[in-house]
Amino acid sequence: MRDLVYPPVIGFAKTAFMALDLKIRRTGTEHVPHTGGALIAINHISYVDFILGGYGAVPARRLVRFMAKEVLFRNRYSGPLMRGMHHIPVDREAGATSYRTAVDFLRAGELVGVFPEATISRSFELKEFKSGTVRMAAEAGVPVLPMILWGTQRMFTKDHARDFTRHRPISISIGAPISVTPDDEPAEATARLRSTMSGMLDESIRGYPEQPPGAWWLPAAYGGSAPTPEEAERLDREELAQRAERRRSS
Repeated sequence: MRDLVYPPVIGFAKTAFMALDLKIRRTGTEHVPHTGGALIAINHISYVDFILGGYGAVPARRLVRFMAKEVLFRNRYSGPLMRGMHHIPVDREAGATSYRTAVDFLRAGELVGVFPEATISRSFELKEFKSGTVRMAAEAGVPVLPMILWGTQRMFTKDHARDFTRHRPISISIGAPISVTPDDEPAEATARLRSTMSGMLDESIRGYPEQPPGAWWLPAAYGGSAPTPEEAERLDREELAQRAERRRSS
């Protein structure tokens, strides 16, 4: 796959990280294979998770092809970049095509990045996972690499204004590969992946250098004021209902 767009984008991202003086801590990067396919499963807490998630594979000199909303590929600004970096458009009304493309990429030896929660978590804890992650990995015969991001929600997330304050700590943690096979029950394999990532998230939150009580970006279970998972689920339902109403009115 010829990559004329991706390397300059990475260079731009590194420059932006330096300008912001982000304190990025990457752990577990040795788990990213230098060759061959793998599916990277990432928690979703921010609109910049694509950028930081891809940065986790840079030490291995690998490029990550992300599965992303199809609307980003139609946007006049993001579209050329998304297509040029060979990301995979996801149409939720017709997901079979994107699923097939991802499996083909994995079999061809690419790294594919997915967000098993599908949408950003307002509670910053893990939502329920879709089973497509483990099903794709099993069909392609590749491992799943769990990745946890922390701190990205402070930059740009749902219900909060952008805040690109300098010197902010960011944590990128990559766990050991998880093997899945076609014989594995998808629900059980998905539960195993989520359990692993839940433990990694707990470690990332507890190891984060800033823990201000009542912070909006800190989960309620850790003393923050973020919505509880139950409150976040209610907000998600309300958002979906509002979108449906706008579609009906248009």
